[in-house]
Amino acid sequence: MTKSSEPLKADKQICVGTVTGPHGLKGDVKIKSFTENPRDVAAFGPVTNKSGKQTFNVSVISANQKGLVAELSGVRGREAAEAIRGLDLYIPRDLLPELDKSEFYYSDLIGLRVEDINGEVVGVVILIDNYGAGEIMEVNLKDGRMEMFQMSQEVVPEIDLKNGRIVVNPPTEVFVDENQDREVTEEG
Repeated sequence: MTKSSEPLKADKQICVGTVTGPHGLKGDVKIKSFTENPRDVAAFGPVTNKSGKQTFNVSVISANQKGLVAELSGVRGREAAEAIRGLDLYIPRDLLPELDKSEFYYSDLIGLRVEDINGEVVGVVILIDNYGAGEIMEVNLKDGRMEMFQMSQEVVPEIDLKNGRIVVNPPTEVFVDENQDREVTEEG
C-alpha cells in the first residue's frame, strides 16, 4: 500500500471491485470484480480506495465463480486483510476504453433521474448490480422508499445519458397505491 499524492475526484474514478474478505493467513484477499472479465480488476494498473489516498498493486492469484483471490501490495497477514474487508477498489475513469454511443458503464447511471413512461419523475438511481440473475437497478423513490428494477428492454426502455435520465416501465404491482390495497382487503 502506498500513499497517492493527489486524490482522485469521485466523478473521475470507477469502482472495479470490492474486497470481500481475507483468504488464508498471509494476507491474500477475496475480491468481487465488477469488470466484464473478472481478472481485469488488475489490468489497468494500481487501484485506490475511494478517496484516492491509498494505492494498491493487484496481483490475481486465482479466479472462480465466487470471485478472485489476489494479493494487494502492502497487505500482509490475515488481520490486515480482514481490516480492509468491504474496501471498494477504484481506477481512474480515463483508463477505461471509450464506448460506443449506445454503451455505458454502470457508474454512468448512478445519480440519474428516473422517470416513468409518462415523464413523471419517480426517483434517482443509487446502484446498478448483478446478483446472479441479471442486472438490477436500485432506485431511491421520491417517497423515500427504495425499489429494484430489472435492467431489461421491457422494464427500462430508454437510457438517455445526454439528458441525465432513465425511463422505466415497471410492472403495475410496483407502484400500486397503498390505499387501494387496503380497500380491496377490507372489501374482500
